Amino acid sequence: MIQTAIILTAGLGTRFLPLSKVVPKEFWPLAVKPMLQYIAEEAVESGINRIVFVVPPKKKLALDYFTKTPPELLRSLKSRKKDALMERLAKFEETFRNVSFSFIVEKKPMGDGHAILQAKRLIGNEPFAVLFDDDIVESETPCLQQLAKVFKTCQKPVVALHRLPKECLSSYGIVGVEKIASRLFKIKKIAEKPSAENAPSDLAVVGKYVLTPEVFGYLQKLRPNPKGEIILADALEAFIDDGKLAYGYEFEGKWLECGNPQAYLEANIYLSLKHPEYGPKLSELIKNI
Repeated sequence: MIQTAIILTAGLGTRFLPLSKVVPKEFWPLAVKPMLQYIAEEAVESGINRIVFVVPPKKKLALDYFTKTPPELLRSLKSRKKDALMERLAKFEETFRNVSFSFIVEKKPMGDGHAILQAKRLIGNEPFAVLFDDDIVESETPCLQQLAKVFKTCQKPVVALHRLPKECLSSYGIVGVEKIASRLFKIKKIAEKPSAENAPSDLAVVGKYVLTPEVFGYLQKLRPNPKGEIILADALEAFIDDGKLAYGYEFEGKWLECGNPQAYLEANIYLSLKHPEYGPKLSELIKNI
């Protein structure tokens, strides 16, 4: 069983400036929930009972968000007879009742691999999940649960994959693969933002992984790239070059990428229109516009 998930939230969110100076992008809402809640709920629904947030200095919003509701707020809601709101808060807290939260501060953003390394001492020798804060998957079975099922069989790192049209390949990490079974692949290489002509496949890496502690050693040995970053994909590439096995799984579900303004707006509109309470009126509003 995968019991621990590292959720990466230490990025600067530069594509969302100036708002991201004061409101981290993982707290921007999609319909009525922040991105980060979707990711944390996916972890819990996949059997995770310990979540480790990697956060930037002086940003404790995640800590505030997932801790218990302040008593003064509850008293205020109760005195004003806001029963529906109190019920909403109680349901939220119940979702995470059996989850322990830890917070690691990354003093300076130096790539996703560096952020993962900050949590090494909390992981020990157990396999663990890594979830990026802006990759949301809408699916019947949570995406991480799909990866964990593959890991249970292979006991090797498993990477979430999604097919993309040719014109989009140059914006993502693309894997070269050998097909093992339906939706399951052995990863042979990872090409970072290749041209469409040089892309090894049409399968892009999505920010969801199940990893083994062995990956930490590869991250520690990496030299920073020209941007001064330590990147998980580079560690996995070295891992594979050493003859070790890593798998990719083309998950079932809709990928809602939120890493840039256009994608965020599209995801927000999509989830808002599907909201059972607000969706129908929003749909009518859009038709009228």
